[in-house]
Amino acid sequence: MLHTTVVEVGPRDGLQNESVILPAADKVELIRRSVEAGVRRIEAVSFVNPKRVPQMADAEEVMAAVPRTPEVSYIGLVLNRRGLDRALAAAVDEVNVVVVATDTFCVRNQGCTTDEALAAWDDIARAAADAGVPASMTIAAAFGCPFEGTTPPSRVAEIARRAHAAGAAEIALADTIGVGVPRQVRELTRLVRRAAPGTPLRFHFHNTRNTGYANALAAVEEGVHVLDASTGGFGGCPFAPAATGNIATEDLLYALHHSGLTTGVSLEAVAATGAWLGERLGKPAPALLGRAGDF
Repeated sequence: MLHTTVVEVGPRDGLQNESVILPAADKVELIRRSVEAGVRRIEAVSFVNPKRVPQMADAEEVMAAVPRTPEVSYIGLVLNRRGLDRALAAAVDEVNVVVVATDTFCVRNQGCTTDEALAAWDDIARAAADAGVPASMTIAAAFGCPFEGTTPPSRVAEIARRAHAAGAAEIALADTIGVGVPRQVRELTRLVRRAAPGTPLRFHFHNTRNTGYANALAAVEEGVHVLDASTGGFGGCPFAPAATGNIATEDLLYALHHSGLTTGVSLEAVAATGAWLGERLGKPAPALLGRAGDF
C-alpha cells in the first residue's frame, strides 16, 4: 500500500486566523495529541511579527515545551532572516518560507513584493543550509489571488525554479483562498516538476469552495505523497478576505484511508482532538468526521 504523509498545520495555520488566542499550554497540548495520534511532521509555530499575527507571539515558549522525539519533525514558518534566527534558536527541525505568487497579496501578507520575498528566500535558504536545517518553500496563492485573480501557472513555475536553484528541500503549492480544482492540480504538478526536477512536492489546500478534498486526491493520483491539513478544519489567512479553513486532517484521513492509502495516523484520535480544539476556540470544528465518525 502506498503511504501518504500528512503534515499537521493546525498549530500554526489552524490558529493564526482565530479571534481566540490560545495559551501556549493549549498549543502544546494540540501538538502532543497530534504526535500521539501518529503525526510525524507538524508545522508547530511561525516566527513572524507578533503585532501582525498576535496568535503566534509565543512561538519560542511553544517550541520549548513540545514533546521531542527523533521520529517527529517540527516545522517553523519564517519570512525573513530575523525569523530564521529565532527559528534556529528555538531548535526547529525544518523551516518553511512562504512566497506569495502575486505582488498585491504578497505586500498585504508580508509587506514586500514577490521579488523581494524571493530575495529573502535566497538568503534564508543559504543560512539554513549552513545551519544544517532543511528549508522548504510554500508558494502561496498558487491557484488564485483575491486581488489579482487567477495566478498564471507560468508565474508559479518561475518561483519553483527559484526555489529549486536555492536547494529547496521541498516545494509546497498552496491554494490559499480555495479556488483550485483537480484539473489545475494535475497541470501545476506536472509544470512544477519540470521546473524543479527532483524536488519533492507538497500541497496545501483550503476548502473554501468545497474542492479541497477532491484536489488532495488529485495530487495523490499525480504521485504527490505529502499533504498539509489542519485538525478540525480550522484556519485561514488573516490577510485574505473571506478566508476559510484548511482541509480538515480527520476528513482527509478518511478519504485517504478509504482509498487504500496508509498514513500511520489515527483518524479517531484526530477527530477527538478536533472536537477538543473546537471547545477551546468556542465554536464547532468545521470537520465532518467529528460528527459522522468513520465507516
